[in-house]
Amino acid sequence: MNDKPMELSETMRAIRDCATQMNARYGSPVFDEWVVVSLQDPQPRVLGYVGPRHEAFAKNFSRDLGGLRASLLTGQHQVGDFEFARHAAGTSFEAFMVLGEGLYLICNNTRCSMDEIARNPRWLSAQVPFADLSERMCAASTAGVR
Repeated sequence: MNDKPMELSETMRAIRDCATQMNARYGSPVFDEWVVVSLQDPQPRVLGYVGPRHEAFAKNFSRDLGGLRASLLTGQHQVGDFEFARHAAGTSFEAFMVLGEGLYLICNNTRCSMDEIARNPRWLSAQVPFADLSERMCAASTAGVR
C-alpha cells in the first residue's frame, strides 16, 4: 500500500494510461471523456478533464448523470468500486469509479451507449486496464487522492 496520497497529476497520468491501453485493446476509443470530479462541499468541481467538451461537461453534469445518479450520489462505495450504465447514450455518463472520499472518475462515450460498446467482442479485453486502474486506486486508498 502507498504511504502518501496519490497526487492529482499522478492520477490523471494513470487515467490517460488506462485510456490508451483500453483503446488499443478495443481498436477505437472506448470512452472519449475521462473526468475527475469532486462532489465534496462547498460545491462540486471538475479537477481533471480529458475529452471534447470541457465547458459543456460541467454545465450539463446533473443531467448527464442519468442512470448513474442514484448509485453515485448514495456515497456507499469504497475506493476502486465502479459501475456501468448499460443504456446510457449520447452525453449521459457510461461509468464511474470511486477515487476517494467524494472523488470520482466519470467515463463517457459521447457517441455510443455502454450497451453498444459491450457488443464488440474486444470489450472483454478492454476491461482489463480499467480493472487494473481500479486496483491501483485501491492500493493508493490508504492515503487517498489529493
